[in-house]
Amino acid sequence: MNKKFRCNCPITSALDILGDKWTLVIIKQMLIEGKQTFKDFLESDEAIATNILSSRLKMLEEFKIITKDKLPNNMKTNIYRLTQKGIALTPVIVELGIWSDANIRDFHTKITEGEHMDALKSDKEAFVISLQENYKEKTGYNKG
Repeated sequence: MNKKFRCNCPITSALDILGDKWTLVIIKQMLIEGKQTFKDFLESDEAIATNILSSRLKMLEEFKIITKDKLPNNMKTNIYRLTQKGIALTPVIVELGIWSDANIRDFHTKITEGEHMDALKSDKEAFVISLQENYKEKTGYNKG
């Protein structure tokens, strides 16, 4: 991996990895929507291009934010899972949801509402823990 960081600032360095248009979308899809395969990501509403998806998955794997394995019943299909580093981004995803609900809803009135947003706003810490635990349970998480 020969990634060059712009400077030594921890925020800028994090944005060098996570700050493009697609990376946090992919992590959100894995964490919240249960996406695990290349096909899962391609079929999502966000409509990410195949070349961008390939590039982002490779980069996330290089930074150990995700792992890539083969599906046990289909050795041709890769399965992607968040590592502890990836799961640790849950509070960032949750904060973006809260910020968007409070600041973007006036411009995008169809932003999701309902039970999940209510839970997110009423007890952010519990929501974060719940997302993390649900992800680990559904994926058979092992420390990667």
